[in-house]
Amino acid sequence: MPKIAIIGTTAWGITLGVLLVRKKLEVSLWARTEQEAAGFTSDKSASAVIPAGARLPSALSVTTSLHDVLSGARAVILAVPSQGMRHNIKLIAEHLNDSILIVSAAKGLEIDSCQRMSLVIADEIEPRFRHNICVLSGPNLAPEIINDLPTATVVAAADEAVARKAQKLLTTPALCVYTHNDVVGVELGGALKNIIALGAGIADGLGYGDNAKATLITRGLTEMTALGVALGADPLTFSGLTGLGDLIATCASPLSRNHHVGVELARGRSRAEITASMTGVAEGVSTTLVVWKLAQKMGLAMPITEATYRVLYEGADIRQVAVDLMGVQANHELAGLKWRLFSAMKRRRNPR
Repeated sequence: MPKIAIIGTTAWGITLGVLLVRKKLEVSLWARTEQEAAGFTSDKSASAVIPAGARLPSALSVTTSLHDVLSGARAVILAVPSQGMRHNIKLIAEHLNDSILIVSAAKGLEIDSCQRMSLVIADEIEPRFRHNICVLSGPNLAPEIINDLPTATVVAAADEAVARKAQKLLTTPALCVYTHNDVVGVELGGALKNIIALGAGIADGLGYGDNAKATLITRGLTEMTALGVALGADPLTFSGLTGLGDLIATCASPLSRNHHVGVELARGRSRAEITASMTGVAEGVSTTLVVWKLAQKMGLAMPITEATYRVLYEGADIRQVAVDLMGVQANHELAGLKWRLFSAMKRRRNPR
């Protein structure tokens, strides 16, 4: 029976652990402290991060020993907040070997380096292990999945054979796993949609209606694609599960932490107050800062990101920002400063 190690007692980490145990795999979850581990093992309840009434199966092992978690593992899943990824990969680096798949399940960008999670992981492990890096992303709201509601996701790796290995391990009756080799696009889709979800929450909080939200989501997808293409992604990736699929789920669902933050901002609460009251991390808050920095550096037009940044980090009046954004000077739908969408789409239509 294959063994899976999971780093991160987040809602997503726990959910993946539960799914894989139900598949009859051996799963070991790493807890940071004895107190945290005891909280899970005493009554197998993780009420702080999973839905009320959901319980952890007794077969899900929880331990504070990294050696025990990773010994004999076929794959290690890093389901940690993006700003903690570098710290966590450093902790497990000495336990890796040639046969362990390294799966990032985080949807964010590192603030200091502006790097995607796969690049952060690659920085901290031996070069000979880098071919085993995979990224997992898709419309995956954990409270639905832990209750066995069906969904699909994508696992991407530079090496298709590595992605297929991860697919085989991670596919369950409730989780359909597709493979991809556009690691850049898959990671960026998962990270960037959180910025748009903040905006969708703001639109809902202001009572702007479905037309305005549909406009924001659609323009947001184009903005995501423009940055993706500028960073080397395939534009078609953003029309798939890790782009449009994840965007719809995160912008529409009350289960989305990023949508929740947007709604609360529209109600007049501060960023600090909202995030301090949450049990999980809304990745869009830090991702907005990173992407704003990238857009400034690249001279790239990203009006939704700019507007969200102004609200989150400059204290701009949320209603005035919304008015300014909706009143932006329109041009061709695929046109924007330093966007390469015209040339990208032309290459797709007329491959060499």
